[in-house]
Amino acid sequence: MTRGNQRDKAREKNLKDMAGQKKKNNQSGTEFQKTKEEQAAIMREKQQKAEAKKAEGGAETKKK
Repeated sequence: MTRGNQRDKAREKNLKDMAGQKKKNNQSGTEFQKTKEEQAAIMREKQQKAEAKKAEGGAETKKK
């Protein structure tokens, strides 16, 4: 019954290969740079909002 072992090994190898494919980046260099810059702009905007909120009412925090 060696065939069952072959199937298990092939299945494990295939799962490992499929997991590796999900992690790969499918964007070109310029696309990747563009998304990176967009994400950085969003984070800067969030930081500015947080700093403005702190400045106007630093003592007012939501605690439950």
